[in-house]
Amino acid sequence: MRTRLLLAALTCSWVLAPAPASSQTPVDLEMTARIKEEGLDRSQALELYHTLTDEIGGRLTGSPAHDQAAAWARDRFAEWGLTEARLEPFEFGRGWSLEKLSIEMVSPRYTPLIGYAEAWTPSIDGVLSGPVVYLGDKTAAEVEAMQSALRGAIVLTHQPQTEFRDADRPQPGVGETVRTGNPPRIRPNATTPPRQMRELLQEAGAGVSLRPSEYRDGTVGVGGSRTTGNDAVPSIVLAAEQYNMIARNLASGVPVELRVELRTRYDEGDTRTFNVIAEIPGSDPALRDEIVLVGAHLDSWHASSGATDNGDGAIAVMEAMRILAELDARPRRTIRVALWSGEEQGLLGARAYIEDHLADQASREKLAVYLNDDPGSGATLGFYMQGNQAAKTLFDAWLEPLRDLGVTRNIIDGIGSTDHVPFDQIGLPAFNVIKDFDAYDERTRHTNADFPERMSEDELIQSAIVMAHFAWQAAMLDGTIPRVPVSDR
Repeated sequence: MRTRLLLAALTCSWVLAPAPASSQTPVDLEMTARIKEEGLDRSQALELYHTLTDEIGGRLTGSPAHDQAAAWARDRFAEWGLTEARLEPFEFGRGWSLEKLSIEMVSPRYTPLIGYAEAWTPSIDGVLSGPVVYLGDKTAAEVEAMQSALRGAIVLTHQPQTEFRDADRPQPGVGETVRTGNPPRIRPNATTPPRQMRELLQEAGAGVSLRPSEYRDGTVGVGGSRTTGNDAVPSIVLAAEQYNMIARNLASGVPVELRVELRTRYDEGDTRTFNVIAEIPGSDPALRDEIVLVGAHLDSWHASSGATDNGDGAIAVMEAMRILAELDARPRRTIRVALWSGEEQGLLGARAYIEDHLADQASREKLAVYLNDDPGSGATLGFYMQGNQAAKTLFDAWLEPLRDLGVTRNIIDGIGSTDHVPFDQIGLPAFNVIKDFDAYDERTRHTNADFPERMSEDELIQSAIVMAHFAWQAAMLDGTIPRVPVSDR
């Protein structure tokens, strides 16, 4: 893909792209050619991706790693010549970091175990060694009756994991109904409901609780709650196969002993987190107050480097802005980039932006469009159009010059559970890229397997070019991108 494209000379800077006869849409093909050339021949996407995923790594909201990533992105934007490069804070709560974790089985044989602490879980005081207590088949009353035996204990809280997350969402536009949001979760089985179990173990003063991952082949999915208290029982998710092995030994009457060391740190000095904002100012006096917003969430979970959720999206929008800045772009409307924080805790950064910048109808009229890059991995295939047929006609025309890069379709369906949703919910034109879900939901998303090997340099380059192209076309549009009133949804 990086081979320089042979682009035909253009006799004018604007041409009419294929579109329905009732709506011919001008497309700036000269700028598209320049975007492709810069993106293909002088890309910095892989270098940026390496810094974000390998050097900085996982970026849990509120953690020092996320703060580092946000400051790094802001500084890159400023170096590239974007204006108003800044961190916009919003209240989040205390941060959390994992400083040390070691889990080992020491009897009936020695083996290291694959496990990850849930975010915001407290530390274990020193090294905890001892026999494992199995509670997966115990009722709440039975657990309560065992209180004295559970003090300082290493506890298995769930039954062995026998069902696994084995499927991804259907690919959009290939004959199946598009599934919005996330696929159904496969949850571990427990006789006592998890919340009640946590309360009982806290009352008993248990040493650590272990539960199985719902993924197979050593893949561990992990999250956590920022409301977890300092006095909660430390919680670790184990690879399902190893959790099951321990449970089988115990069921056969074979005692199992573990050694666990867990050290975490709470960051309570500054309870804010930050969105990263920067922009290329508009040049048209009549339109420069209008905003074309492009964005992706920068935060991730902590068990791996957050490469596909959502390092690739963050790098695509960063590189898109670099391309436009390098070309000394002078868009009619302002093109603004936002790297959101707090997406994994409920789209918090996007919601904070709306509260700060789009609280009234007058300000909302100034948002021309929001383009988001999040779920899935691989190259960008097009956009989910959120049921907006009029906007789809426009986007279909803009897509045509990118078919040589593998951009194939926009689809009328929408998708949920990512940062464009709060914009869409208040009637603003907000659209998310279409990407591939192969091995995403069942392997990388929110797991210890979300590493850069899942993405190729070509895919990063292509996604950045697509975002830069669509942002530019939206910024140069004579009219406005159609909206679907909230009342019509």
